[in-house]
Amino acid sequence: MESNAVAMQEIAPSVVQITMQDRENKNTFSQGLIAGLLDAFQRIRSKSTYKVVILTGYDNYFCSGGTQEGLLMLHEGHGKFSDVNIYSAPLDCEIPVIAAMQGHGIGGGFVFGLFADCVVLSRESVYTTNFMKYGFTPGMGATYILPKKLGIGLAEEMLLSARTFRGGDLQKRGIPFPVLPRNEVLEYSRHLARDLAEKPRVSLVTLKSHLVAEMRASMPGIVEQEIAMHDQTFHQPEVKERIQSAFGK
Repeated sequence: MESNAVAMQEIAPSVVQITMQDRENKNTFSQGLIAGLLDAFQRIRSKSTYKVVILTGYDNYFCSGGTQEGLLMLHEGHGKFSDVNIYSAPLDCEIPVIAAMQGHGIGGGFVFGLFADCVVLSRESVYTTNFMKYGFTPGMGATYILPKKLGIGLAEEMLLSARTFRGGDLQKRGIPFPVLPRNEVLEYSRHLARDLAEKPRVSLVTLKSHLVAEMRASMPGIVEQEIAMHDQTFHQPEVKERIQSAFGK
C-alpha cells in the first residue's frame, strides 16, 4: 500500500514498515496523513501474518502535530481531537509497534510516537509537547503518556513549559529509550523488529495485551478529562492569535 502521505511495506518476513511521508505538509496531521495512517493500521489488523510494525517518518521529520487549519477548527468549536482516534493507534494495534523517530516529533506527533511499545529517538532531532505554546492545554493523551513513558518530573516540565528538547538533551535527562544518531535509528529499529518477529505471533499479541492493559483501560477517562480542559482553554481569543502567529499567518 502506498499513497502520497503514507507508504506501507513488508520489509522482512512478518515485519511491516509504515512510513509517514507527507512532504508538502511536513508530516503534520493533514487529512492525507490521517487517512493513510488509519488505512495502514486497518490493513495490519486484517493481516494475520504480521508480527511487528515499524512506524517512521522521512528525512528530518517524524511527525509534526496539528495543522493550522485543524487547530483553528478546534479553537472555533468544530469538533474535538477525539473525533478521529489516530493518536493511540499504536497502543490499540494488536501487535508490537516500534516508533523509529528518526526526525522531529512535535506536539501531538511526539505523543503519537510515545504510544508505541518501543521508542527509538534521534540525537539531533527536536522533540516537544508544545500545546501550551499556543495557549491551550495538552490533548491526545499527552497528560497520561508522557508521565508514563518519561517520568513525572520531565513530563511536567515538557508539558507546562512547552520547551523544545533535542534527543541528546532527553538522553542526558535519563529517558529510558535508545537515542542514536539520526542515520542509525531506522536500522536499529529494524534489527529490533527482526528479533521480535522470531517469536510466535500469538505470544507477542498475548504479552502486549497484558503489558498495555492498564494504558488501554485508562485512555477513555484521560481523553475525557483533556477534552474538559480544552473546553476551558481552547476557545480563548489569545489562542487563535498564537496559532496564527506560530504558523506565520
